[in-house]
Amino acid sequence: MNIRPLADRVLVKPVEAEEKTASGIIIPDSAKEKPLKGKVLAIGNGTKDEEMVVKEGDTVLYGKYAGTEIELDDVKYIIMRQSDILAILN
Repeated sequence: MNIRPLADRVLVKPVEAEEKTASGIIIPDSAKEKPLKGKVLAIGNGTKDEEMVVKEGDTVLYGKYAGTEIELDDVKYIIMRQSDILAILN
């Protein structure tokens, strides 16, 4: 990975949005909702005031408007603060 987040930031790869509903209806790209779940790929070192709780490999839930989307090698990622993460899924 060529990206290393700084301070209390986390690099997340969003989980792909569903392409079909349970009844088999195909959802067009324009109607797909932004995924709110992703996998943590890299974390910063934290700050003196905030210890890093999430770790690489965690699956997390985050807010709809959390972080900044970036694209590297045609793959979309989100860089966000650890405080933008709502929960860690087990």
